[in-house]
Amino acid sequence: MFHRNARLTVHGRRLLIDRVRSGRPVAHVAAEMGISRPTAHKWIRRWRSEGESGLIDRSSRPHTTPHRTAAATEAQVCRLRQDRKLGPARLGPILGLPASTVHRILTRHGLNRLAFLDRPTGQVIRRYERGRPGELIHVDVKKLGRIPDGGGHKVLGRQAGRARRSNVGFDYVHSAVDDHSRLAYSEIHGDEKATTCADFLRRAAAFFTASGIDRIERVLTDNAWPYRKSFAWRHALADLGAAAKLTRPYRPQTNGKVERFNRTLLDEWAYLRPYTSNDERTQALADFLHTYNHHRCHTALAGHPPISRVNNPVGQYT
Repeated sequence: MFHRNARLTVHGRRLLIDRVRSGRPVAHVAAEMGISRPTAHKWIRRWRSEGESGLIDRSSRPHTTPHRTAAATEAQVCRLRQDRKLGPARLGPILGLPASTVHRILTRHGLNRLAFLDRPTGQVIRRYERGRPGELIHVDVKKLGRIPDGGGHKVLGRQAGRARRSNVGFDYVHSAVDDHSRLAYSEIHGDEKATTCADFLRRAAAFFTASGIDRIERVLTDNAWPYRKSFAWRHALADLGAAAKLTRPYRPQTNGKVERFNRTLLDEWAYLRPYTSNDERTQALADFLHTYNHHRCHTALAGHPPISRVNNPVGQYT
């Protein structure tokens, strides 16, 4: 990344080398390009010793840091952080270190936010990710109140909207998310019965196949009855050649990718704007899914959309 006042980019350095190689004096070329002679000679030396790679910017980080905090002290900072959950302002006086130094140490070891830790044990929470698309699919259902014709409380106000909500019922948003790529598929149904869940899984599998995921190996769900006891769900898994996998009871973190997708679903679709009818909200789901899968930047995928991970799978655990 070049700063805004940089005289030379990589292209400019190549141009400098070309002009000097043509036989022109270094001082004249430097004056033309608005740089000093020492700067010009620096890039010429790098090019002669390293070739084209010498013209690329390097990190300004020093090769050695002799005054860095001792490893034993850093270990003590990390241990106190995990045991006592204290911040830099509290840990600094205990250890005789500036709070800024403690903060740098915690950041270096990934302990600078308490949200990164499991509060009872103090252990760093490890995010898992399967190595290839289709290895594990997360499935879940999100229950949403239906919107009466003419709009609910977000359109009419809380009092008027509450009076119209009686007996409008609920929508059940069934979602499936690929663990590796985060590619998502959702449908809206009027219930979460076993046959509905099973039919949804078959259509989700067809969607993943059309998107480039050839086979679903495992399907992860919570412990709801349709996923544990129903024959329809078992038959659907058998048709796909997939194995069933259940989360531990009362542990939604295990199914976290679809749980996080549900939050995104609410923020960027269901509650994005006031809808005047339930049909209007339902119709907006397709546009949201296309944007999510093909255009929305995903922080867990280095800023790329999920479809890019399907086309170029990369195994990693973060």
